[in-house]
This record gives sequence, C-alpha cells and structure tokens, in this order.
Amino acid sequence: MWEYTEKVKDFFLHPKNVGEIVHADAVGEVGSIICGDALKLTLRVDRETGKIIDAKFQTFGCASAIASSSALTEIIKGKTLDEALKISNQDIAEYLGGLPKEKMHCSVLGREALEAAIANYKGEGKPVEEGERIICKCFDVFEEKIRKVAMENHLTTVEEITNYTKAGGGCGSCNSDIESILKDLWAIKVVPEKILSPKKLTNLRKIALIQDVIEKEIRPRLQADGGDIELVDIDGNSVVVALRAMCVSCPMSGITIQGIQEKLRELVSKEIVVEEE
Repeated sequence: MWEYTEKVKDFFLHPKNVGEIVHADAVGEVGSIICGDALKLTLRVDRETGKIIDAKFQTFGCASAIASSSALTEIIKGKTLDEALKISNQDIAEYLGGLPKEKMHCSVLGREALEAAIANYKGEGKPVEEGERIICKCFDVFEEKIRKVAMENHLTTVEEITNYTKAGGGCGSCNSDIESILKDLWAIKVVPEKILSPKKLTNLRKIALIQDVIEKEIRPRLQADGGDIELVDIDGNSVVVALRAMCVSCPMSGITIQGIQEKLRELVSKEIVVEEE
C-alpha cells in the first residue's frame, strides 16, 4: 500500500478546480483511458497580460492523478504562460509534499497536459516526429518521451522509467529497449571535434592535455546532466578520477567511466586507463 501525504489526501478527497471551462482559451488533452490515465486541462488566459486567470481539469485515474491535476491548476493560476512552462513535474510532486515513487507518472501527465494546453493556445499542434518509435506498446509510450523524462528527472534505471512513464510496467518485453536508451543517453558521446595532440608527448604535455580534455570536453557534458568530475591523479597512462554531484552512486557510473576513458584515448593516448577513486 502506498503512503500518501496529507496534502495528497486532501487534494484527492477535496479536489480543486474540477470541471471544464466553457469556450476555453486553451485545451490540453493527454493520456488514454485505455492505458489507465487520461487528463484534460482547460485554461482561461488574459490576452493582454498573458496570465492564466482560471484553470480546470477532468481526469481519469487514481488518487495521485486527481491530486496532481488539482495541484497543477492551483500552481498555474496567476502565472503567465512563460512562467507556467517552467513548472516541472517535480514541482507538482513537491507542491503535494511528495508522491509515492510508483506514482510519479501522474505528475508527468500533468506537465504534459500543461505543455499541450499552452501549445494549443499558441496555435501549435503537437509535433509528430517522423519515424518516432514506440517503445512500450502496453502503455503507448514513445522513445522521445522516455528520453525527455529521463533527462528532466535524471532517471537511470528501468524501474525509474516505469515509475515516471509506466513504460515497462506491463508485459516487460520493452525493458531491454529502455535499458539501451538509458545507456545511450548517459554515456559520454564522442564528438568529431578533436583537440590536436603532439605526435610525441612528454609527461608534462600529457598531463596538461589530459587536464584540458577533462575541463573542456568531459566536464561540461557531465555538468549539463547535473553531474561533475574531479581529476584526482595522473601516473603515466593511469588516470584516476572521482565522479561528483548527480554522478555519485549513479548506476550508470561504470558506463560514464568507460566513456571518459574512450574520450581520453581518442584525444590524448590509446594507452590511457581511467579508474574511479
């Protein structure tokens, strides 16, 4: 049995802003009753200020879905459309005092409905990616959604993806595809631009070049995903590093270290061996 905060219970038992705005300025519909969750969000927008002056919802789902949808409408009222777009699914969950990890997909649904409603207001249809690949047929989850949610919430395991998107929570046949997406997402990509190294490196030049590659090529990529790296020691071809921030205790740290080693071998020396402190 999941443990709900008092605020989640209150927003479920006494939901706010239930219903539909007649002749709404913006409408966002996401999810599917067939898949177990559906949400319709309607907005009234002040066209002069761009502020959301009213918001209502209709949802089909569990207690967390109702509470998350209700919380969303409370959060966005009074905000401009640009301000509303900055609201994340984590903001919705935090507003409720937290959600069970297995129910985080309800906050993601609310975020998607908000994006859809604002796109509708601006006259922008939901972009259809040519060749977009469906990963989870049980819950109709596409690859792009998995990548987006994983990036926004720094998800690194199949279980976390299931909690946030439902993907993998049915027959489980897509779990290997989800793992491949996560490995591709969090591995350090080798880019074509190369830092040219001298044909013959002295020890001092090698140390300087290793430091340069870490600072200019590797560290910015890790920091972009909430992680970081510290160069601990260099002894010949042995490079010792320490992963920091979101990279600490990350299940994908082994892949990250491998990516760092590949990058240093590409740009410094094929003999480089990277070890984690």
